[in-house]
Amino acid sequence: MTENLSLSIHLQDTRPTHRISQTTPPIPISRRRSCLPRLLMIFLLLLGFVGGLMAGGFVLWRWSATLPRTNLLLLGLDRRPEEGDTVRSDSMILVGLDPQGPHVALLSIPRDLYVQIPGHGTNRINSAHFWGESDAPGGGPALAMQTVEQNLGVTVHHYVRLDFDGFRAIVDAVGGIDVVVEETIVDDAYPTEDYGTMRIEIPTGPQHMDGETALRYVRSRHGSSDFDRAARQQQILLGLAHHLTEPSAWPRLPLVYNAVTSAIDTDMTNGELLLLLPTIYRTGPENVAHRIIDRDMTQPWTTPTGGAVLLPRWEAIHPLVQELFTPQTHAQRWRDNIRLDNHESQQ
Repeated sequence: MTENLSLSIHLQDTRPTHRISQTTPPIPISRRRSCLPRLLMIFLLLLGFVGGLMAGGFVLWRWSATLPRTNLLLLGLDRRPEEGDTVRSDSMILVGLDPQGPHVALLSIPRDLYVQIPGHGTNRINSAHFWGESDAPGGGPALAMQTVEQNLGVTVHHYVRLDFDGFRAIVDAVGGIDVVVEETIVDDAYPTEDYGTMRIEIPTGPQHMDGETALRYVRSRHGSSDFDRAARQQQILLGLAHHLTEPSAWPRLPLVYNAVTSAIDTDMTNGELLLLLPTIYRTGPENVAHRIIDRDMTQPWTTPTGGAVLLPRWEAIHPLVQELFTPQTHAQRWRDNIRLDNHESQQ
């Protein structure tokens, strides 16, 4: 019996053991199905959010077309890094936006135009910003706007100031700009930021310009005239507007927005600036009216102190200002469209 017991124990010890694997129990079908309504609810909420944004954007788009005309003065400052705001303006462009047209106009004002500056006698128009800042910090734009209003006879509602660094940053933020250079630019005395000069050359033909190249393109005036320089500045502005209306540039809009809001100084809120964009988009860069107070509207003159300035021919300037910046009635826009259609049908 003892032998049988030991044999039984031995047989029990030599039997293979079976381990129970701990596997995750399957998810009940009822739990899997319960996730579907939740996912569907999230999808519907996202769809409603996107739809709300689109509806709000559409209402804002339609409402912006009822806003009144806005005229703003764009001031490009010739300011070095260590300088403050008490500087002359390097460029002055009067911009008119009429949402009800829609209509957008640009008028470049030569910086050597010799005009009356309120409280400071007769001087170059670009010195208005300097004298305004000298009178009171921050007063440069106000005196520049007042000078334009008094001499050109048009209301200026707002201003935008931009220096060279800001210009470079904006062009770089959009990824550069494509420009067709009509004539080769060679400038042996291009001003540098350390008050020296350098030689630059921009060849003719299609060019893709970064911020620094675009700045050289719009600043250089040696070997050409200030009128040519004004035309190049308008070319860059219209090129930027055209580039930003292309869908390929839309992913960079957040970078452009940050660059613009960081680079400019203005008396407009960010919301007011954004409300200008629908008018620019509806008008289209190719339909922007852009003119220059050029040599046919001015007369060269040398001041008693030897300064080379431009005397305005107001009989030629004021009708142009009236044409660009006076709000049109519905009947006037209708007549202009009829004339445009007849002109195109004759070509």
